[in-house]
Amino acid sequence: MSVRKITQQLEKMIQLHESLLHVSKQKTEVLKEGNIEGLQRLLNQEQKHVQAINQMEQKRNEMVEIWANSNQLDQNTSVSTIIEEYAEGEERTALEAVTLRLAELLLDLRRQEDLNKQLTEQSLQFVRLSLDMVQPSLKNLNYGNGKTSQDSLSKRSVFDSKA
Repeated sequence: MSVRKITQQLEKMIQLHESLLHVSKQKTEVLKEGNIEGLQRLLNQEQKHVQAINQMEQKRNEMVEIWANSNQLDQNTSVSTIIEEYAEGEERTALEAVTLRLAELLLDLRRQEDLNKQLTEQSLQFVRLSLDMVQPSLKNLNYGNGKTSQDSLSKRSVFDSKA
C-alpha cells in the first residue's frame, strides 16, 4: 500500500471539514438572527457531518495501520511519523500539504465554533435578563409598606380576636 491512499483519505476529510465549516458559518448567521428553526436544521446537518468525519477518521486510522503493517513497522505509527521518517519525494510533499491544510481547517473550525458558543451564551444571558424583568420579584408582590401579613398576624394576641 502506498502513502498516496492515505493522502487521498485525508483529502476526503478536508472536503468534509470544509463543508462543516460552511455549516458552522451559516449557524453563526442564524444565531445572529435568532432563527430557532434554522438553527435546528443546521444542528442536524452538523451532526451528520460529524458522524461522517468520525467514519473517515476510523478509515484513515485503518489505512495508516495497514501501511505500517505492510512496511513492517510499529502499529502505533502516525501520519506525522510517516512524513518525518518514511515518505520521500512527491509523496512526502503531498502528504505534508494535505496534513497542513487539514490542520488549518481544524483551527478555522475551532475559531468559528468558539464564536458560535459566545453568541449562544449572549443569547441565553439576554433571555435570562428578559425573564427577570418580566417576572415580578417577591418583594414587589405586596403593595403595602413592605410588611407581610404574617408580621401583622404575629402581633395580634389570641384575646384580640372576636368570638
